[in-house]
Amino acid sequence: MSESETVPQQSDGPRGGGRIPEVPGFAPRTTHGDPDSAPSPKREGKALRDRIPRSSHDSLVLAVARPDAVQAVEESSRGRVPELAPIRVGRMAASPFAFLRGSAGLMAHDLVGTPVTGVSAQICGDAHAANFGIYGDVRGGLVIDLNDFDETVVGPWEWDLKRLAASLVLAGRVAGADETVCRAAAFDAVGSYRRTMRLLSKLPSMDAWNAIADEKLVSHTDARDLVGTLEKVSAKARNNTGARFAAKATEECGDGGRRFVDAPPVLRRVSDAEAAAVATSLGGYLSTVSEDRLPLLARYTIHDVAFRVVGTGSVGTRSYVVLLLDHRGEALVLQVKEARASALLPYLQAAGFPEPQAEHEGRRVVFGQKRMQVISDILLGWTTVDGRPFQVRQFRNRKGSVDPAALTPDQFDDYGRMTGALLARAHAHSADPRLLAGYCGKSEELDEAVAHFAVAYADRTEADHAELLAAIKNGRIEAEMGV
Repeated sequence: MSESETVPQQSDGPRGGGRIPEVPGFAPRTTHGDPDSAPSPKREGKALRDRIPRSSHDSLVLAVARPDAVQAVEESSRGRVPELAPIRVGRMAASPFAFLRGSAGLMAHDLVGTPVTGVSAQICGDAHAANFGIYGDVRGGLVIDLNDFDETVVGPWEWDLKRLAASLVLAGRVAGADETVCRAAAFDAVGSYRRTMRLLSKLPSMDAWNAIADEKLVSHTDARDLVGTLEKVSAKARNNTGARFAAKATEECGDGGRRFVDAPPVLRRVSDAEAAAVATSLGGYLSTVSEDRLPLLARYTIHDVAFRVVGTGSVGTRSYVVLLLDHRGEALVLQVKEARASALLPYLQAAGFPEPQAEHEGRRVVFGQKRMQVISDILLGWTTVDGRPFQVRQFRNRKGSVDPAALTPDQFDDYGRMTGALLARAHAHSADPRLLAGYCGKSEELDEAVAHFAVAYADRTEADHAELLAAIKNGRIEAEMGV
């Protein structure tokens, strides 16, 4: 061998092992297949049961200083558009389930006193039964997932699960289901969450990350009674596009373009100055969108802006629809929606979780959505309008949803299982499914406890709703019903 030839150096340890340094951001090296080589997330999860027994999640101890229903509604309305407050109150007054939908902050106040394991996850913050739905992916297919992230934060996974369970009880009661059916839906949702987390903990990491985002979820959760309902929702969702909305909500202008038509109080035109501020803000939005989407957006021209009232809990936030047209006159509608601080924010520290650092609230919503969903809107982004933070997304991107309060009694347990599985998959993007599976375990202890909590909290919410109705009747608070 000549002196110019290189002699391979012998490693001192196993190939691919000791010679490769550990890199921050990746898991520490362990010996695969050796359960004693490193602390096991599953064992850590099991150990948490000693400190926070699963049976303890049945507790509901309300604070003495708890605000009443009217105080809670008024507090959550601060900073919103004042003239829309009666619409928001009217929508919350429609039923106890509707009241729960608009009172995420009040429930967070109540959840502070409940047990938490200290395991954090990116949580929805408002994981009630109506915040799951169908929407379109980039190839025109439909996926099923959580679809509202206004309150998303890093916090206790238990809060999402308990809010889902309580909402199923309330939705069942509104639908006229008996108490056994309502409790079973909550019980089945928790059981499905637990079993799905266990399944995800056993899958290869990439498979677990991309799991159950389409119609296969129905068979996975044994939700056969939902098939017909989901097929109807899917068929409707395929036609629920921004282009169809634009065709109904706009009219032709003399210059060949289109503009929105007033339809008060839900849709109204805005002043030229307000429209210009929203349109101009989309320049900043472009810097928040994935760079490969910019050529697509560059093919559209902004034509008009209108204000549109949305949701139940969201009523009163500033929300705009922006009409864009391509070279063929085909419409794309973007929603520019105000992003307020999460309603859970004041309660995280009391629950033992650090308060997030101040950031753009639109960015918080977008990043939370991307962390929890398998597939997200390709045009998600954020911007600032007149100093206020906003999120930006496609409007009516083939979206459809099941109204849980309209389900038949034999569908409630199926719907509970489906939503429980979706919630587990969403949490597993940020919390280690092995850790949560270790805590939740194989028994039905957690299912029983959270179902008990759900019934108790549903009772409390019905009492809050009754207080709101009484306050509307005696004139303490104004409501515009049926809007």
